Amino acid sequence: MQLNSSLIKQSDNFSVATESNPEEPEIDKDTEISLIRSTLPTANGEGVGLYIGQRSNSLAFQKSEELQQTLLSHRHERQLIILQDFPDPDALSSAWTYQLIAQQYDIKCEIIYAGTLSHQENIALVKLTGLPAQRWTTQTLKNKDLSSYQGFVLIDNQGTTSQLLTAVQQAGIPLVAVIDHHSIQAELKTEFADVRPYVRATATIFTQYLQSGLLALDSSISQHVRCATALMHGLRSDTNRLMQAQEEDFMAAAYLSRFYDAQLLNAILQANRSKRVMDVIERSLKNRIVQNNFSIAGVGYLRYDDRDAIPQAADFLVTEENVHTAVVYGIVHDEDDELEVVIGSLRTTKLTLDPDEFIKEAFGQDSSGRFFGGGRTGAGGFEIPMGFLSGSNENSAYAKMKWEVFDAQIKQKLFKLVNPKDNPIQSE
Repeated sequence: MQLNSSLIKQSDNFSVATESNPEEPEIDKDTEISLIRSTLPTANGEGVGLYIGQRSNSLAFQKSEELQQTLLSHRHERQLIILQDFPDPDALSSAWTYQLIAQQYDIKCEIIYAGTLSHQENIALVKLTGLPAQRWTTQTLKNKDLSSYQGFVLIDNQGTTSQLLTAVQQAGIPLVAVIDHHSIQAELKTEFADVRPYVRATATIFTQYLQSGLLALDSSISQHVRCATALMHGLRSDTNRLMQAQEEDFMAAAYLSRFYDAQLLNAILQANRSKRVMDVIERSLKNRIVQNNFSIAGVGYLRYDDRDAIPQAADFLVTEENVHTAVVYGIVHDEDDELEVVIGSLRTTKLTLDPDEFIKEAFGQDSSGRFFGGGRTGAGGFEIPMGFLSGSNENSAYAKMKWEVFDAQIKQKLFKLVNPKDNPIQSE
């Protein structure tokens, strides 16, 4: 996939694909990213020198140097780290790592997200490690003095899955960095970018920063151990328990193995599913349609706090015999803001299916050119605002009719790709 050169503007250009590695997917040779480089010298001799063992991976080494230069140019500032509305372990752990790295440059960061933590493992991760993430709703933003922040950072997302982005941009806060492993979702002007769609987890990218010496982990420091444990969980989560890991992911896991707490990680993974999550999985089983090895299920209305039941249901459906791809979706309702949105998750074990391309082709983009969804290796998701049709579900007959319309439309779009010969909407 070609990265748009207007993503980041600066005079110092390089090609992402200059290094040939037979183990990695080929990237368009014309792909270019422009980066802003600081004129400040590197901090040699101050504990942030670059680990020579990483020189074999020139891109990781180069990005670590560039991030260091960016951080040096933003000393003594305050920044916001914006995560997707429903952050996963990869996003949470990577954001925490950035926060700890930035502290060395006297940069104070707050990790924020607009949605909720409803997946039992995410709740356990935050509670058991003390991970400093905060929920900021759009209402919260109205009561915040955003002028005290000199920049914001997008980690494991590119702003398309956050309700907070627009308000932060309108406040005039500049985008300092985008660090992500998803395919390009939107054009953004940023000072530093490290977007590697072929990397399995953003946690892998941040572990490479650690290996490069941007932060010297110390197993005698409790916070470092807990952060390393979170990173291991993030890496494990986004590589399907390392089943989809590549060489650099295993190398990252090997490095983290020196510092993480295995008992703490096991406690996080042992978190039990709630009854509401089990109910959604049951609904997905009951409603699923299996065709051409795709399992597609609509689960109706869900509370905002139960949103993470959708990807868990997709994780479950994809394990069925003769199914290689599962798509689960529902209408998520936020009673506080009277907001409704169609949210869906895709999981696949088919190596030749690109979730990012599949979702973008199925659902397209809005009037401003932002795609309704995207993905990475093995997984993807989509969010479609319902706009004028949001809310007003007191009448059960109307609510049922509205769901049937959205359910039919989503199936229509999906089956056009799954089996173009079939028409799931049959006219009388």
